[in-house]
Amino acid sequence: MADDGAQTHQCDAAITLAFSILGKRWNGMIVAVLGSGPLSFVAVRRAVSGISDAVLSDRLSELADAGLVTRDVDPGPPVAVTYALTSSGQQLLPLLQELGRWALENMADVAHR
Repeated sequence: MADDGAQTHQCDAAITLAFSILGKRWNGMIVAVLGSGPLSFVAVRRAVSGISDAVLSDRLSELADAGLVTRDVDPGPPVAVTYALTSSGQQLLPLLQELGRWALENMADVAHR
């Protein structure tokens, strides 16, 4: 019985760790948008409607620090910065798609309120 409690605690810790990054507003959407391929800052901002430049910059930095996103700077001219998913970030895509499918099936009423 003690093992079950330890396993539950480990699961909770793992989920807490995952949501410490993915639970922040915008992060899941940024990862999903970058799933289509590398994008510039402006392209990400356009794709994630409603996010401010400051918040997007913070979120991209957090995602990079977490090892989910890379930041590639081309010195130009003109200077161009491109963001892309790492392989860890790409591994999240099927999970995000499944989460979206679940939301459509189970939360459609909530979305229309």
